[in-house]
Amino acid sequence: MYLSHFGLNQSPFSITPNPTFFYAGSKRGAILEALIYAVAHGEGIIKVTGEVGSGKTMLCRMLEGLLPSNVEVIYLVNPTLSRDDVVYAIAGELGLATDGKRPDEVIRLLQHDLIAKHAEGKQVVLLVEEAQAMPLDTLEEIRLFSNLETAHHKLLQIVLFGQPELDESLSLPRMRQLKERITHSFKIPPLVPTLLPEFLMFRMRAAGYHGPDIFTKSAIQLMASVSEGIIRRVSILADKSLLAAFADNTHTI
Repeated sequence: MYLSHFGLNQSPFSITPNPTFFYAGSKRGAILEALIYAVAHGEGIIKVTGEVGSGKTMLCRMLEGLLPSNVEVIYLVNPTLSRDDVVYAIAGELGLATDGKRPDEVIRLLQHDLIAKHAEGKQVVLLVEEAQAMPLDTLEEIRLFSNLETAHHKLLQIVLFGQPELDESLSLPRMRQLKERITHSFKIPPLVPTLLPEFLMFRMRAAGYHGPDIFTKSAIQLMASVSEGIIRRVSILADKSLLAAFADNTHTI
């Protein structure tokens, strides 16, 4: 609706994760590089936490897209899976036939498949989204998958993405073993107000905008206050602002 008004070729503030709009500022680029390194070196279980709308899913998609071609990425996006269900879900992601098999049989099947992939020079990484909402027994089952290994290498690299509540779960005594398996922990910070102008212009440029700054200092200050630096909130506010500017036939917000 407002695209032609601002000379854009796509919406700059869509909340659907799009790698074109990945903003590397506010430590996000550094976290991504560290994730790539940790996954490539098979360094245990990795944890990434951030508030709702902070950019965890975007980071997850960027990680998948930048890993070497020998790394096979599988996902767990359903946080309600039971302990047994998660075994079948992982096997399904790897394309393994599990009909009629017990969970322990599926685990053996998984181990054989992962060993075969390792022998071919392949690596498998499991990306778990919304980990904070998983039953504790399911998280414990995922930890057990980190036991699948050769004499020198983990057969399955695991990255947990979750909200801060994940840390609360991991602080429970019964989750001590999982917590101790985590070798890297990253926290996605909110955008500080001083980076908001850079973020807004980066998104506008990525969407095809070639004009001068359109967000005034007062508008940016208001967005920083209301959004508390959460990227999804900033994006929603910016999108509504562009729509309002279009309706008022102005190019300044």
